[in-house]
Amino acid sequence: MTVPHSVHAARLTRCTVCQQQPVAMRGVKFCFACWPGGPVNPPPCVRCGATTGYFTAGLCRRCHRYAPPSVDSCLDCYAWGATRNQSWLCLGCWQWRRANPTIGPCATCQRIVHLASSGVKVCRLCYRQAAMLRDPGSDLDPMGANRRGQQLFLADMFHRNAHRKPSKPAKVWSDAPQAGGPAWPQWRQLVLLPATGRVLAGRGRAALDGRADPQQAAVLEERARDIAALLGWTDRLLRDTCTGLRIALGLRDHRDDPVRASEATLLTTIDLPAGAVMRVLGEIGMLAEDRDPAFDAWAASQIAQLPDPMAAEVSDWLEVMRHGNPTPPRRRPRSRTTIELHLRWALPTLLRWAAQGHASLREITRDDVVRDLPPLGNPRAQAGQGLKSIFRLLKARKVLFTDPTARIPTGRHQDQQPLPVDLHDLRDALNASKPAHAAVTALIAFHALGPGQVQRLRLTDVRDGTLHLDGRSILLAKPVQQALTAYLNHRQTRWPHTNSPYLFVTTRTASSDVPVSRRWVWQALGPKLSAANLRQDRILDEAHATGGDVRRLADLFGLSVKAGSRYTATIDHPDLTALT
Repeated sequence: MTVPHSVHAARLTRCTVCQQQPVAMRGVKFCFACWPGGPVNPPPCVRCGATTGYFTAGLCRRCHRYAPPSVDSCLDCYAWGATRNQSWLCLGCWQWRRANPTIGPCATCQRIVHLASSGVKVCRLCYRQAAMLRDPGSDLDPMGANRRGQQLFLADMFHRNAHRKPSKPAKVWSDAPQAGGPAWPQWRQLVLLPATGRVLAGRGRAALDGRADPQQAAVLEERARDIAALLGWTDRLLRDTCTGLRIALGLRDHRDDPVRASEATLLTTIDLPAGAVMRVLGEIGMLAEDRDPAFDAWAASQIAQLPDPMAAEVSDWLEVMRHGNPTPPRRRPRSRTTIELHLRWALPTLLRWAAQGHASLREITRDDVVRDLPPLGNPRAQAGQGLKSIFRLLKARKVLFTDPTARIPTGRHQDQQPLPVDLHDLRDALNASKPAHAAVTALIAFHALGPGQVQRLRLTDVRDGTLHLDGRSILLAKPVQQALTAYLNHRQTRWPHTNSPYLFVTTRTASSDVPVSRRWVWQALGPKLSAANLRQDRILDEAHATGGDVRRLADLFGLSVKAGSRYTATIDHPDLTALT
């Protein structure tokens, strides 16, 4: 006999304040919402660990026997309509467990559940799928019927139908199962809404954490622990990374699909380390880079300002510059910096031609180039170099008939005169409040290191008061040693567990094995100094101190003879004679 819920509810002690919810636990008179000085966050369920839906006596509404009845999915076949009085099983699965006590991996879906005692070892869900698609009089084919997933159903809705019409023949798929398991997907989650930062923030961690495949999540978490031990991650970072991995696995539409980088970056909206998650996924080979580089978006926005024929021609140039061309006329790929500079230098002239009514580069003549080039100096050399790069490549690919920039002198880039920096700004940077900024300034100001060299400096490059750089041993100046000592003490205090091999680390790089960015090096010098000017100041000072000894500059700073001559040429400059 089933006792009505109203009888069960009468046995519960109600809160003396709201008279609605049961008391929080035995011996108190309030629920957690009406707790004096509250409300108080209830503890997790002692049976299932749920942090929501608390009822009373340490149990949630799903686990407490007197809680209002609720409906959920069946634990075995996922049919909707299971209730607590059947241990969250539908009637069919409850009877299936009694008739088939053997537990193991299903032959099709690989879930650890109760399997059929005879025939193919499959679970009830795969069995019902095969029974639904079986033709009258044919044998049961669980492997073939479950190739493309299963059709879910409502609980306790199966019944014998004597007037059932013969079903259509099952569709024969061309892909055959491979040895050791099926070659088809084990499940596929249809997409209702695309994953966005707003969706993740609205659902929260708890709702997204349980969607991952347990086997894949276990492999990724084991790899995350290995990386954490290697890079010195904190316990919190490791815990958040494992949570992010499970959520990222649950965001996929297909079990065998890799995780898209665009979806992994959304983890930052719920305060999870997307960089660490992508690091683990990348090492396992489960990360698919689908993000568009910022340079591609910028180049597309710039080219879109041109007329369609001209934009198509410039896009052709951009494609060859980026990826090269293995067939004649062959061309090697160029760096992103080179492509960006050429496009920036040529774009003003191209926009001017478009404003004049030219729709294609085929309409441009030599007179147009001569008329619209800047008259003198670096602007003329830069615009000429950018236009020559475009026209020469398109002419070689036979997109254009002629190259209108041929035999037009545009000059060469003029070298700027190296000048000393302001000493007041230099002193302020050397005495910066942040030890890392002061150490970067000291290295560049005393030893003329470039930004790239500062980026790549490793802890082992500085030892015994000597800097070992590019095959050279440089004796560190006393102020540099003091600045580096202060920074290393700060680093040990701020990031005691980091295993980064690089000398300079930040909050972003302390938990990885990548160097700091060049932008960070520039910002470390402050707004009034630049790395190039500070390096030039040091080399210029050495050139005047040695009377223009080019060999000394080459040995001390690793310069070529041509680069050193640029500094020795200033020895007799009237504005720089005060330096000697």
